Amino acid sequence: MTETPYRTALIVGVGSGLSASLARLFAKNGMKIALGARRADGLTALAQEVGGKAFACNAADPADVAKLFNGVEAAFGAPDVVVYNASYRTRGPLVELVPEEVAKSIAVSAFGGFLVAQQAVKRMLPKHHGAVIFTGASASVKGYAQSAPFAMGKFALRGLAQSMARELGPQGIHVAHVVVDGGIRSPRRPDGADRPDATLDPDAMATSYLHLVQQHRSAWTFELELRPWVEKF
Repeated sequence: MTETPYRTALIVGVGSGLSASLARLFAKNGMKIALGARRADGLTALAQEVGGKAFACNAADPADVAKLFNGVEAAFGAPDVVVYNASYRTRGPLVELVPEEVAKSIAVSAFGGFLVAQQAVKRMLPKHHGAVIFTGASASVKGYAQSAPFAMGKFALRGLAQSMARELGPQGIHVAHVVVDGGIRSPRRPDGADRPDATLDPDAMATSYLHLVQQHRSAWTFELELRPWVEKF
């Protein structure tokens, strides 16, 4: 088995899908797990399952993010893997969008990614060691009709990741951006019998994330696209 060069993972924007799968797989590979979400009380069972700890955090609030990292550092030490999964989506015709909702979408999807990355990198730079992974979407590379706020946030997040990778890669920090191009399987979104594996299996996705953090620095991946076999390019 490939050795994982990291010891503590912080996953921000945790729910029951991809983030939960990441927590389980990372824990299985020897990492201590910290879980961050706006409401931490819903993460109690998962935190117990992986032997980790849940923290409440509004990812778009600088004070909250600083408090999150201080709490993780006190519990486990500074995280050397940080995965940013948080996002907020509002839809509708452009002329009908509520400006406050648009601002929230950009704040959670992009500004929150910056705040979390900044706190993570402050702790990684002295050791020249760490990995930051951003979860993007097909909206990171193409805007869809009636989904401008989500595209704005995800485009910005991808730009942040690109800039960070160029700045921080030479300093020993692996920055990666994952384009999730397709629906993620869940009890509310099961595959139809006529199209097995038409949605992304969160456990299979987690395996791809694990591969990212196990890569040798001579061959780091910056951007990875994950899509089920039925998804069109």
